[in-house]
Amino acid sequence: MNKKNYTYSLILSALEDKSGVKRKEELQFDFENHDDIFDIVDRIKSKSVFEEEKTATEFVIGLKLFTEVLLKNRKHPLFEELGPQMAAFMKKLKSQ
Repeated sequence: MNKKNYTYSLILSALEDKSGVKRKEELQFDFENHDDIFDIVDRIKSKSVFEEEKTATEFVIGLKLFTEVLLKNRKHPLFEELGPQMAAFMKKLKSQ
């Protein structure tokens, strides 16, 4: 793994489906990110960008997973139109 990045492990456990049926599925994987995700979660929470702290955590984790894939695959045709919009979005988010 690249030493310029932070290394994380994510475990996602399914608890129940939308009908309330209990589930016991799990995804676990390790990944790298160029940012300190815990620091970003704390900053978003402290700025009260969202009413609930839980929402801030969900937002940051989803955003950081997505944007790291986007950065590593920026020349992929799937992301070709998204690049400029994502850059503008990130500038707006950082100005909050």
